[in-house]
Amino acid sequence: MRDAQVRRMSRLHRRLYRLTGGLVGRRLANNDMLLLTTTGRRTGRAHTVPLLYLREGDALVVIASYGGRDHHPAWYLNLVATPEVEVQVRKGRLKALARIADSEERASWWPRVVDAYGDYAVYQTRTHRVIPVVLLELHPPDTP
Repeated sequence: MRDAQVRRMSRLHRRLYRLTGGLVGRRLANNDMLLLTTTGRRTGRAHTVPLLYLREGDALVVIASYGGRDHHPAWYLNLVATPEVEVQVRKGRLKALARIADSEERASWWPRVVDAYGDYAVYQTRTHRVIPVVLLELHPPDTP
C-alpha cells in the first residue's frame, strides 16, 4: 500500500474511532486498536494514528512496523523526540510515557507480537531495520 493510501485509511479510521468512542475501529485483524497521539517533532502539533496494541498490566505495546518500509513511521520519530503521548482506548483517554523496548524486552515481546498478528514477521523480512517495539506506560487520570 502506498504512503498516501495509508494516510487516507488512517485518517478515516481515526475519525470513525473518535466519532463512535471506539465502537467502530476498535478491532482490526482480530486485534485491539488504540489511537496514539504524539507531538509532531517539526510542527509541534498533535498527530494521531490508529495502531494495533497488546496489553500487559499498566503498559500498552505498539509496533513501529510501517508495513516493513525501510524508514520508521512518523509517529515513532515523534515519540522518540517527545515521549509524552496520549492514548485513547475506546472512550478512555490517558497520558502515557513512551519508551522503546531494549533488546531483551523486544526479544521477549516479539514472539507474542507475531502470535497476535503474523504479518509483523513478514514486515520484518521486508526491511533491514529492526522494527521497534514501543511500551506505553500509562499515567492514571488527573484527579481534582
